[in-house]
Amino acid sequence: MKYTLSVIVENHSGVLSKISGLFSRRSFNIDSLAVGVTSNPAISRITIVANGDEYVVEQLEKQLNKLIPVIKVKRLVEGEYVSRELLLIKVGCNSQKRDEIMRIAELMSAKVADVANSSITLEFSGSQERIDTLVDLLKPYGLKEIVRTGTVAIEKGQGEAYHSGYNDRNKKADK
Repeated sequence: MKYTLSVIVENHSGVLSKISGLFSRRSFNIDSLAVGVTSNPAISRITIVANGDEYVVEQLEKQLNKLIPVIKVKRLVEGEYVSRELLLIKVGCNSQKRDEIMRIAELMSAKVADVANSSITLEFSGSQERIDTLVDLLKPYGLKEIVRTGTVAIEKGQGEAYHSGYNDRNKKADK
């Protein structure tokens, strides 16, 4: 089963290495990994998508929580979060096929990022399933290159998951 973990960490060098090392030591493969600074420049959010069983994911959550730079670990529940990936895809085409490819792009709400004599590059943001659909629709035209980001995810509804945990840790450290 696929699990999505949202890990709030201190924004320091070496943190990503510690976290990926934890997965590596347990021979647990990461399907997707995305890292970015939050609204607070001292904090980063790491979104990890991985396959595994309930027991393994539970153990990883516990181990992640033990790491010093980790502020908060949250397993996101299917249906209770929004996730997206970004795709850049370069498709080989001549002038006759370009219109067909642009119709597919319009149908899927993809943006044209670049046009050259023998190719067109599209930009698309969406769920993994919609990205896979776009790739499948464009395969017959000849894919030259594909670049995908990792999944980013955020819980639906209100609230900021990291502020309280970060403030609580700082208050404890100050005392």
